Amino acid sequence: MQNSEALSLTAALLAAAGDLTRRINDGVVARGFEGRPAYGFAFTRLSRGGATVTDLAAHLGVTKQAASQLVEELVRKGYVERRPHPDDARARLVVLTERGWACTRAAEEAAAEAVRVWVELIGEGEVRALRDHLVRIAPYGPIRPAW
Repeated sequence: MQNSEALSLTAALLAAAGDLTRRINDGVVARGFEGRPAYGFAFTRLSRGGATVTDLAAHLGVTKQAASQLVEELVRKGYVERRPHPDDARARLVVLTERGWACTRAAEEAAAEAVRVWVELIGEGEVRALRDHLVRIAPYGPIRPAW
């Protein structure tokens, strides 16, 4: 693959990721949730049993202070709560509330709507093949923004 083709591919992938992020966020807002894309990236980590602020910071690729500010915002909006950590008395576990889970479900619905547009464009088989290829390329990549 020539450099220009590689650059074109990376630009297309980044554009698709940006468009998908926007569509999901718009769909979440349309379903009555106040938010921004950073919420969804945090929810991705929190949906796996919660996390400490330090864990969340590492997942998002931000400082502990930035993650702490995000958690404060999410607590104020009722999406998460802090609980005692089951294994570390010094730490607090940040977990999704029922409102946070409802917002996560809204994001899943919005993601499905966004992917339906792709299915209409290139067909279900091609979308499944795209998913399979991307999973092979980045099987463990964190779902987080590129700040």
